[in-house]
Amino acid sequence: MGVVLGCNNYEVIDLGVMAPFHEILDTARAEGADVIGLSGLITPSLDEMVTVAREMDRQEFDIPLLIGGATTSVAHTAVRIEPEYSHGVIHVKDASRAVTVMSDLIAEESRARLIEDTRKRYANVRVDRASRSERRRLLSIEEARARRERFDWAATVAPAPKFTGIRVFDDYPIQDLLHRIDWTPFFLTWELRGTYPSILEHPRFGREARTLFEDAKRLLTKMIEQRALTASAVVGFFPANSVGDDVELYADEGPSRVMEELHFLRQQSDKRNQRASLPKESFCLADFVAPTESGVADHVGAFVVTSGLGVDEYAAALEAAHDDYGSIMVKALADRLAEALAERMHERVRKEFWGYGRDEDLDNESLIKEKYRGVRPAPGYPACPDHTEKATIWRLLDAERSIGTRLTENFAMWPAATVSGFYFSHPNSHYFGVGRIGRDQVEDYARRKRMTVEEVERWLGPNL
Repeated sequence: MGVVLGCNNYEVIDLGVMAPFHEILDTARAEGADVIGLSGLITPSLDEMVTVAREMDRQEFDIPLLIGGATTSVAHTAVRIEPEYSHGVIHVKDASRAVTVMSDLIAEESRARLIEDTRKRYANVRVDRASRSERRRLLSIEEARARRERFDWAATVAPAPKFTGIRVFDDYPIQDLLHRIDWTPFFLTWELRGTYPSILEHPRFGREARTLFEDAKRLLTKMIEQRALTASAVVGFFPANSVGDDVELYADEGPSRVMEELHFLRQQSDKRNQRASLPKESFCLADFVAPTESGVADHVGAFVVTSGLGVDEYAAALEAAHDDYGSIMVKALADRLAEALAERMHERVRKEFWGYGRDEDLDNESLIKEKYRGVRPAPGYPACPDHTEKATIWRLLDAERSIGTRLTENFAMWPAATVSGFYFSHPNSHYFGVGRIGRDQVEDYARRKRMTVEEVERWLGPNL
């Protein structure tokens, strides 16, 4: 959101990741801000947004509060944040809406109307959510586990990877990533909605898209020539078996010594009472790993990739030279390269390092659409909403020492252009959303994670 506003001549004061509420409000007063904007990239920031709204009301602010970011939603904004502040709370679905919303808020004649219309709409959302909550039944965790997916493990388990343990790929060739870039999200960053490459011929903003694309390619070439950024990866494979909704990782083949545990959540929504077309199973990522009682030796992989090393310094140099456009472009390109590297490493895992997909023959479009065997779910995303599982990945891969990436105290990844996750090889593995979970699973998960219930609630707030 800040990127798009900055490119449209709005002055944006970026306080960085997880800035405390008092710093946000003090800065807003000192700078005479017209609007305060909060971006939720990780789950704890959702609770902090409620705190900011409450404090704005207590301190008698009268400027609108904008909510955006990957983990936010209209429902969360309407139910949790908007009731805490009486001078306008507006969820901005994506960056493409930011400029329109801001222009309406700045103009005196449209501001009051937008705030009032939004207030009424959010009141209706709260009524609807309350009604749906009453209608929607959650299974007990025991019932949900009884509906787990079941497989013939002897017939479907993948062969063992070519190696176990970790392998580091320093200074990965960026040229190998260029044709793997998914450009569609890049254009969305700049408020240009459409699918690449057809967006380049769009009747309304194709010309702008083509100009942006040429600028991006020129800057990317310059960055490569100047070695302005470094791409690196670390991947690892570990003998594993599932135990209930957890996965045990072993130091060697066979369950002789548990090295680490992965903890996953299971769907509890009773899908049979929602739509007949929905699958009846209650999904959990642990189901894609052979259980100990099967007697089958299985494996799980993990990865961290980054193309962000050096990006902050390069972007800062451009900002110092008053090239804000170039600075924003550098960060957007680094994000695209990180995703391209994640896809490239997954392809090499399937074809080389693990080998369960060595015969696949997919074009770049099919790769972007993930039409291959296996999945690479990431902590913080719908199938694995708990960000704290990143800590296990970092320990397994020694990611800070091996490739220079680290986690903040709130489990945000640094550099920003970093992607991490797990590798599952089972042919029936797939993505899904855990959705709402019950108090019984929260308490069970806290016990398995050796955390307090309050800590689990902090990280899983949107799923409660």
